[in-house]
Amino acid sequence: MTTAQHPVGSQFDAASTTRDVLATVDLTGKTAIVTGANSGLGLQTALAMSAAGAHVVVLDRDVTKARNALVGVSAEYAVLDLSDATSIDRVAAEFVDSNRPAHILVASAGIMAAPFGRDPRGNELQLSINYLGHFQLVARLWPALRAAGGARVVTLTSLGHRHSPVVFDDPNFTHRTYDPWAAYGQSKTAMSLFAVELDRRGQADCVRAFAAHPGSIVATGLKQYLTTEQLAAAGMANPDGSPILDPSKQLKTPEQGAATPVWCATSPQLAGLGGVYCENCDIAEPAQDTDADTANLGGFNDLSGVAPHAVDPDQAKRLWTLSEELTGVHLL
Repeated sequence: MTTAQHPVGSQFDAASTTRDVLATVDLTGKTAIVTGANSGLGLQTALAMSAAGAHVVVLDRDVTKARNALVGVSAEYAVLDLSDATSIDRVAAEFVDSNRPAHILVASAGIMAAPFGRDPRGNELQLSINYLGHFQLVARLWPALRAAGGARVVTLTSLGHRHSPVVFDDPNFTHRTYDPWAAYGQSKTAMSLFAVELDRRGQADCVRAFAAHPGSIVATGLKQYLTTEQLAAAGMANPDGSPILDPSKQLKTPEQGAATPVWCATSPQLAGLGGVYCENCDIAEPAQDTDADTANLGGFNDLSGVAPHAVDPDQAKRLWTLSEELTGVHLL
């Protein structure tokens, strides 16, 4: 395995916000597509991109909620259900048919530790919504990304990738017992590997890809399947459910969490680079503690870096083939 996981010496850190990373960035004339912008990281990403001058296109399952959250922001909206192939194809076709380039795509929508479910194609729901839906969306938007003459795709991964590699023998829990954290971890590993292979395939068309770990952010919709007791036991929240904020332990506000994907999407320091896993507004180091106990959520607060299985180019190629089989979608 080879990896390009070397920090570039960003002037930002774990406590940096979207305002910090965009302070000197002008996105006027750029179109930024953001999925899942009705709350949390997607919302902060859309707000930041708009404030920097970009035309923001929000793709969200709940457009009404997104409009209310983005009140006062000039944005374009379309209903997108990432578990529904027809919805993905419709939204992408409408954008491509408008003959506009897509300069930035931030794949922010997702679910975490959800109960077992399957999408209409039979794929496990976390893998479907977090990864396969975005795989199909990127494929369908490819003409618009290529037309930008220099586009960036940012996938939202997570330190949760340590819960599981992609289990190629049974990605949809057909034979193994379902575990919500293993399913989440697999989907986030997939998002990281997706960036690796997409970047390799897209370089010739000036499309670069990055995987961004935002940190552990309690104030997002991802916590819907966790109890206050679970969050408190993990060291992420107080007994009353209020978030514990400590960027040094990856415990961040939504604006701090969104800073890394926004940095990946816009930083001049990343010119000519791609296919890497980023955290705390820089390219992450390879993990040195790959034997850490990840069964204990609280232990995640002290971990950093990317595990080898999430940036392995051979695994990334294998995942691409599997994704084409599971979705019936082909690209490049």
